[in-house]
Amino acid sequence: MKAIITDLDRTLLHTDKSLSRHTVEVLMKCREKGLLLMVASARPIRELIKFNQSSIPMDGITATNGAVVLTPDGIHQEDIPHHIGEAVLEKLIGYPDVFLSVETDRGLYSNRDIPIWQPVIWDRFPTLPEDIILYKILASSGQKPLYEGIENTLTDDVYHTIANNDLIQIMSNNATKWNGIKRMLAYYGISPKDAVYFGDDNDDIESIKGCGLGVAMANAIPAVLDAADVVTYSNDDDGVARFIEENIL
Repeated sequence: MKAIITDLDRTLLHTDKSLSRHTVEVLMKCREKGLLLMVASARPIRELIKFNQSSIPMDGITATNGAVVLTPDGIHQEDIPHHIGEAVLEKLIGYPDVFLSVETDRGLYSNRDIPIWQPVIWDRFPTLPEDIILYKILASSGQKPLYEGIENTLTDDVYHTIANNDLIQIMSNNATKWNGIKRMLAYYGISPKDAVYFGDDNDDIESIKGCGLGVAMANAIPAVLDAADVVTYSNDDDGVARFIEENIL
């Protein structure tokens, strides 16, 4: 293996969002061995840059489910055009009790407050803020109609995944973790077959199948467990670090 690629939440990080000293030590050993370290996450690029600066420097970052990819030669973006985003949002606001947010290059805009993320409160959906780049639309509800009708809500230009069994994430068809991973690896001239990927949720399945070795966390959803080549310990048991120690280092 030449590259180690991992999701963050419920994969590399503990459930409380912490990164253990053990995991840091193992990743540092990987770097000393010349292995590339990369992350592919649903988190926005601003959060991943903070992570990169405060923990282990990454050789590549795929953020916002692939809408933003950062490599040493610059940043690549796969956004949703405004007219498509507003068309989708117009349908979404018709569902009962819908909680909407949009992830943009200028931060998060939401129709409700989310203290942990500190969004800009935006009460004008389906109209989008001017002069923003739209990366992702987020939707959730305490009622079933949203989830039952989501396929009919989307245009042909976007797709959706569901995280944590309740959060709908809508991105451009070109914005996938797998596309971001291929772009990161191509920069270094590495084949996906020479990479290992760790994940736990729906948006990790394509990458788990596409990399040379796909590893699911013990806490992963059933579809990820079925897709993986190997299942390791849970995120709270340092599954990524323990697998690397036992099988790569």
